[in-house]
Amino acid sequence: MQALFYAAGVAFLVALVLGPLVIPLLRRLKFGQSIRQEGPERHYAKAGTPTMGGVIILIALLIPALIYAGKSVEVWLALFITIGHGMIGFLDDFIKVVLKRSLGLKARQKLLGQIIMAVALAYIAAGYMDRGTDLWIPVLGINFDLGPLYYALIFLVLVGTTNAVNLTDGLDGLAAGTTTVAAVAYAVICLSFGKFELAIFCVALAGATLGFLRFNAHPAKVFMGDTGSLALGGALASVAVMTKTELLLVLVGGVFVIEALSVIIQVASFKSTGKRVFLMSPIHHHFELSGWSETKVVIVFWLVGVVFGVIALAILAASRAGGI
Repeated sequence: MQALFYAAGVAFLVALVLGPLVIPLLRRLKFGQSIRQEGPERHYAKAGTPTMGGVIILIALLIPALIYAGKSVEVWLALFITIGHGMIGFLDDFIKVVLKRSLGLKARQKLLGQIIMAVALAYIAAGYMDRGTDLWIPVLGINFDLGPLYYALIFLVLVGTTNAVNLTDGLDGLAAGTTTVAAVAYAVICLSFGKFELAIFCVALAGATLGFLRFNAHPAKVFMGDTGSLALGGALASVAVMTKTELLLVLVGGVFVIEALSVIIQVASFKSTGKRVFLMSPIHHHFELSGWSETKVVIVFWLVGVVFGVIALAILAASRAGGI
């Protein structure tokens, strides 16, 4: 069990050390975030803040994961999916920030990368890790064999999670803090399934994002960019797949789900009725425009994430004990 604390601690310290080194470099390279004009006015002051800080999280995660769980195939697969999505995000950020193409990677280019990641995750997990093609239904405590549809599920889990985390990354510290909570919850889930090395990956992820918060909390000195948000989504999704808890991820990542749903509802409502349900989406901007301070929104969403995590763990415990 000591390895769990060591991995989390090393990740946290590496992030703290890297921050003062990477942030000035990003600033010198003029990797500054542009702020969309249709966003809240108070965000205009953030223009030029260094972005692509997700590299701090990735390095801080990679080092302890390899030191304390480097022999695990599951950890290597999780790292592959995480870093792979980080690279997709890095390219997207680079095109937007350096090449000044505001839309970044084309949708089909990003989708192609995510398809490759999904196929790799599904094929290796099902074919070489005895994960099978089952979908575990927590409340019922049963496994349902999806057959070929399993690959479609993995694609939806990966794309849905990465994009949901990306949408959540709109306020200082929101995505990093919420991911910290989700990663801790998944560490407990991994331990309950006897996946100790994968739990090490999760606590390292939590330590890395917590350390990154030192520089990303309001007022942020650096943003993670798509480099970070896509990587974080990939990390959570890969762990969910390898623990057969894809459905439980909806609760563990409940804040991410709410953020994504708010965008879907907003777009659907505006296209069908010409009216908006929220003042602005994702929903964290709605609360900002309702008068909440940025810090208040972030803290409340963190707490909501904790509640979702506790509920998910309670359902897991009850399901495995036959109580539901």
